This record gives sequence, structure tokens and C-alpha cells, in this order.
Amino acid sequence: MVAGLLLPPLVAAGLWFGVGEILVRSRTAFEISWLGLAALAASAIVAAFLFGSRLSPIASLLGGLAFGALGIMPTLESQGLRLLPDRWLPVMFEPGFQTVAASGVLLFLGIALVVASLFPSRWRSAAERAVYEPDYAPVQSPYYPDDTTRPMYRE
Repeated sequence: MVAGLLLPPLVAAGLWFGVGEILVRSRTAFEISWLGLAALAASAIVAAFLFGSRLSPIASLLGGLAFGALGIMPTLESQGLRLLPDRWLPVMFEPGFQTVAASGVLLFLGIALVVASLFPSRWRSAAERAVYEPDYAPVQSPYYPDDTTRPMYRE
């Protein structure tokens, strides 16, 4: 549950910063931003934890709903419904958010996280294995010391 509150903002911040840094650096200096690529790689690793089945499904559900809500914002704003305030993000995140949200990547992540949380196996509890005792105790062979059919026990 705590991961559902902490990991999605980290993924969003890394994704928005990484895309914005790559975008600004490639437009101004015509070079690759290694910091932006590192932020994208770190965001991908953290997002993989959200998709993983070992994490609570509520974590991926909360993250998916948040990403889906932010991903639908550009579509709603293009229809004339103004929901996001101006300058609601720091300057370093704004170009990345505009690029990622307008391209539909946030909506894609939101839908993917919601669908990943809907699998029934993620909602089942981890059942303990039943320990079965054998019906009989293991016994030693009655022929073990006196078995003359084996060459090593012949006298």
C-alpha cells in the first residue's frame, strides 16, 4: 500500500524530468543527455516494481488511476475543459510532462497499471503449503544385511 503512494510519483518525476531533459538538451545543444537517459532508466526500473506480481495490487491500482487521470487531461483540455492550473509543475518537469501527456504515454501507463492490478492471482492471499505426513514410517529393507544377490554383500 505504501508503495502505491510512493512509487508512482517517483516514476512520474523521473519520466517527466528525463523526457524534458532529453528534449531540451537535444534542441539547444544537439547532444544526448546522459542524465535524462539515466532518469528514464531509473523510472523504468521503478515502474517494473509496480507491474510486478509480488507487490500489492492496490499499489498498481492507485498508480494506474493517477497516471490515467493525468493522461486524460490533455484530451479534456483540448475539448475546452480547463482542469490543470498554469505553472503547476516546476520548470524542469514542464516540457517532459507536456510531451509525455500529449503523446498518450501517461494514459498508456495508467491503463497498463490498472489492468495489471486486475489479475485474480494478485488478489489471492499467499496460502501456506499443507504439510502432509506419510501414512507409514519408512522402514529398512529386510534384505539389507543378508542380501546375497548383490556382489558387495557376498561372503
